[in-house]
Amino acid sequence: MTKEEFKKKLEEDDEFAPGWDAVEAAFEELYPGQEPSHFGTDMHTRAIFGGDNYLDGFSFYRSPKGYLHLVSFGMTVLYGDEEAFGGEYNGWGYEMTMKLKSDDPNECIWAADMMLNLARYTYTSGKWFEHTHYVLGNGESICRSMPDSAMTSLFIVNDTELKPQQTVYGETAFLQLVGITYHDAEKLREDWVTNAPLLYERIKADNPDFVTDMNSTKSYL
Repeated sequence: MTKEEFKKKLEEDDEFAPGWDAVEAAFEELYPGQEPSHFGTDMHTRAIFGGDNYLDGFSFYRSPKGYLHLVSFGMTVLYGDEEAFGGEYNGWGYEMTMKLKSDDPNECIWAADMMLNLARYTYTSGKWFEHTHYVLGNGESICRSMPDSAMTSLFIVNDTELKPQQTVYGETAFLQLVGITYHDAEKLREDWVTNAPLLYERIKADNPDFVTDMNSTKSYL
């Protein structure tokens, strides 16, 4: 699409949202015909209206493999924005995903709230995430309603199933959040260069879709 075609589209279509469409296109390819469970953030809490939420919403898809596949909307440019046209990366270049061992999206809103916190960190600090980055946490469960869970930290990987999408604003990739133990996160902190690829390969061998199971107690390092 040329910039002239893009501008014409903006003028003619009030609902033009190429960034949003790109996210949904990636999931449509993975889960053809599926209508996700979508949750929007409150308008008055969004940063564009003076709030501190930087995401517009989340969708949960049901994988035939038996888990929920969560995706954020808002790390990339979602709607019509002439200034964003033609970039190498769309916004921060990625949306966040997470695969959760559950069949009820309402029980997994905590994961969406966690994405809100990570988005707020990126937008306010200017620091983004990449493949094999990690979030150490404070030793407490990443899910407040499961305080005894051993999953206290996050490992971040390229989503194992979603392909990057090319948009008029640049590339949209998908970074998957994976719950890990504090022990594994500490090992990453001690020697990230050595232990990050080792952790990735060990999880992959045991859990190739990198599904987060809040009842797991397993460490890999």
